[in-house]
Amino acid sequence: MLLELDDVGVHYGRIEALKGVSLGVDEGEIVTLIGSNGAGKTTLLKTISGLRPMSSGRISFDGVELAGVPAHRLVSMGISQAPEGRGIFPGMSVMENLEMGAYNRAGGRGAFARNLERVMGLFPRLDERRSQPGGTLSGGEQQMVAIGRALMAEPRVLLLDEPSMGLAPKLVAQIFSIIEEINRQGTTVLLVEQNAAQALRLADRAYVLESGRVVRHAPAAELLDDESVRAAYLGGDVGGSAAEVGDGTGA
Repeated sequence: MLLELDDVGVHYGRIEALKGVSLGVDEGEIVTLIGSNGAGKTTLLKTISGLRPMSSGRISFDGVELAGVPAHRLVSMGISQAPEGRGIFPGMSVMENLEMGAYNRAGGRGAFARNLERVMGLFPRLDERRSQPGGTLSGGEQQMVAIGRALMAEPRVLLLDEPSMGLAPKLVAQIFSIIEEINRQGTTVLLVEQNAAQALRLADRAYVLESGRVVRHAPAAELLDDESVRAAYLGGDVGGSAAEVGDGTGA
């Protein structure tokens, strides 16, 4: 496994947010975490990216244990996150936000230019908005900045936390299509997403998190067709098939 969690526990004071979570992500996969609000999905991503300390267990990345490694060092190692709520710098331009994503990336100007070209290829709208302050962008454009900023670090694993939150259906389809392309270009993806049906259509495998515990793990297509999963997380009617990515496929 490229990324592996073994019996990970996390506390907020006396509250146990993660309770012995074990999961793995193979290189080249898209793996999704689904679960209700408060299940611990965001906490799990923050723990992987070094923003929350573990109280027990271990996390390893490409065979290297990550306990005690600071967040900025994890970015240099190849783990990058686009957080829930986007978290862009509203007073900075689009270009300045993207530059922040590359601040500790090795490789000099050549690597920066290569990664910038990739981001602008994925998000042509950002190329048009280079000088515009991030705070004046639409919600969809801000999400593009957040994902693009994470990609500027040239990650091996991209952590995405609720990338479709607050977006119109057409933009949701576009974001999922872009996530698929990012993966096709060679970046492994661990995805937390409120739109469980879309996430399961896109992913290779999925974990179901409930009250800080992993309660199911299966191929995503299997969970998409599971009646209990449909009833609990997909509203009982997801439409389409497991092979579909969404309305934006092929667009």
